This record gives sequence, structure tokens and C-alpha cells, in this order.
Amino acid sequence: MSFKIYTKTGDKGSTALWGGGRLPKYHLRIEAYGSLDELNANLGLLRDFCEQEEQRQQLLQIQERLFSLGTIMATAPEKAHKVKQPDVLPEDVLQLENWMDAMDEHLAPLKNFVLPGGHPQVSRANIARTVCRRAERLAVALNDEQALPEVVLQYLNRLSDYLFIFGRFAAHCHQAEEVLWKPRG
Repeated sequence: MSFKIYTKTGDKGSTALWGGGRLPKYHLRIEAYGSLDELNANLGLLRDFCEQEEQRQQLLQIQERLFSLGTIMATAPEKAHKVKQPDVLPEDVLQLENWMDAMDEHLAPLKNFVLPGGHPQVSRANIARTVCRRAERLAVALNDEQALPEVVLQYLNRLSDYLFIFGRFAAHCHQAEEVLWKPRG
């Protein structure tokens, strides 16, 4: 199956939803799943530079789940029962927690805020984390307008935590110093 990338249907500022219907490109729903797309691109970059195969595979699985979340968000709620959507399950949230626990076993206990940076992999993880937080905020706003499956918000919330731990684990693996935030005063 092949399809053209350009359709010209969005030339006047609207975009199609999965299952039918159109919205303006500035609509909250489009912003929400657009942020997931941006997050996915950042995770691809993070994965490209990741040296640990186990974490590379985790990031790949997360990217697949983000496509599923994007499909859920790109579907008009009134059309959701008419189209097949990929699923994101509570087990996917639990998987993120298990991965975090496994990485956290190698890390010193956290007693202060950590400033992003120290190694390019750490910085990439933190950029992805901040994009994830934005995607989560937009998903919460969208959920206030039109209910999303509960697992969508849970997954995004846990994913930002995962990316924080991933960054700390990358610092550990690369023997990079974690710079603790020390407020003045």
C-alpha cells in the first residue's frame, strides 16, 4: 500500500482527523497530538545516540506507544467507535515503572534538584522530558474538553518520569557529573 504525502487538503489551514472530520490546525486536539509527534522525534534522536541496547529497545517501544497515543488523540471522540485504534494498556504504564526501577537501582538517592546537562545524552533526555511535560499539559487540557482514555494521561505522566530517570542513568553510564541545584540564599 502506498499513499502520497501531500494531499493539498490542508492548504487552507485545516487538517483531517482519523476516522473523518476536520479541525483547524491550531485546535487544541491538533496541538496535543502535534506535541506527541515532536516528542517522538526527540525520542528518535535520543535513541540514535543511545549506546545501551536495552535502553534503545525501550525507547523504540515508547515511540510505538506514542504513535498509538497520537492516533487516539487524532480521532474525533464521536468517531472512535467506528475506527480501529491501536491500544495503550495499563501494562504499558507498569512497564515504564519497571524500567525506571531497574535504572534507579544503579543511581544514588536523589536529595536535590538536578540541573539538566553534563553529557549530550543527558541533555537529549531532558529535552525530551520537557516536551513530554508539554504534551501532557495539552492532553490534560484536551481531556477537560473531551474525555480521553485514562491511560493516555497516565502514560504521559509516567513517561516524563521515565525520561528524568533515563537522563540520570545516562549520566551514570557516561560517568558524567550530576550538577545539583543550589539556590542562592
